Amino acid sequence: MNIQEAIAQFLFHCQYEKNLSPKTLKAYSIDLRQWSEHLAGDLAITALPAVDKTALRTYIKSLFNGLAEKSVKRKVATLKALFNFLEREDLIVLNPFRKMEVRIKETRRLPRTVASGDLKLLFKHLYHLKEKHEDRHPDLYKTLLRDIAVLEVLFGTGARVSEVCNLGLPDVDLRAKQLRILGKGARERLLACDKEMLHALTTYRSAWGEDLDTPGSFFRNRLGHRLSEQSVRTMLRKHAKAAGLPRDITPHMLRHSLATLLLEEGVDIRYIQSLLGHTSITTTQIYTEVHRGHQVKLIAERHPRRRFGVAGA
Repeated sequence: MNIQEAIAQFLFHCQYEKNLSPKTLKAYSIDLRQWSEHLAGDLAITALPAVDKTALRTYIKSLFNGLAEKSVKRKVATLKALFNFLEREDLIVLNPFRKMEVRIKETRRLPRTVASGDLKLLFKHLYHLKEKHEDRHPDLYKTLLRDIAVLEVLFGTGARVSEVCNLGLPDVDLRAKQLRILGKGARERLLACDKEMLHALTTYRSAWGEDLDTPGSFFRNRLGHRLSEQSVRTMLRKHAKAAGLPRDITPHMLRHSLATLLLEEGVDIRYIQSLLGHTSITTTQIYTEVHRGHQVKLIAERHPRRRFGVAGA
């Protein structure tokens, strides 16, 4: 069996037997295509039996030239999944990953957040534009209503941009004031709409009217197609720049900002875990480190000890 045949069988298994998400399948396809190209080009390997520990080590070493640890870890995990499948199906005699330790330690990076003052500026700018264009530019006004609704959902729920873009019409229940989010691993969570989010969603739904009468995504572009994640990123960057914010903002930064600000308000971390759709509390606990930075600042600026003067004075 050659490598391309092995990859094709593995991807078939992932799609039709494991029912993995299109996003995961795409990532697997890219990782395996790059791996096979490396083998064919640098090592002149196209037959599966020729892939041994040496070939794998050479490839893994090459990944560290320019890739982040997280990306390297994912690509190695993809290869392990491939060879585990091949071993289970008796398509290979020996799994080259057997007795091969590959430990990739990721650099621990704290989430990038947006200051609450900058978030206030962003939403103030959006609602000012809304008032400005309400009676002057109908098409621009409709687009603004959609943009506002998208950003209210992103910040109001902390949902991932892909989760927001994948919202279907039935997932947005304006009467019950809740959203049904389909997260990683096809796990659903029901999230309540706050007052501002509900108003933004209702206004958007009303203004787009007939455009949303056909089944499909809740958030759409001007052609009636599903609003893409890249469109949301571009839209957010555009509005942030127009609002005078000092740096680019990404949708994921809104997610991080919500979690951090909720912690600062004393919200239980278990609720934040449920809100964000984390399967493990360990993932959510990284926000406590960001929150700790806020605590240090508060103590430095507002601790009553500052009013007592210098010791011994």
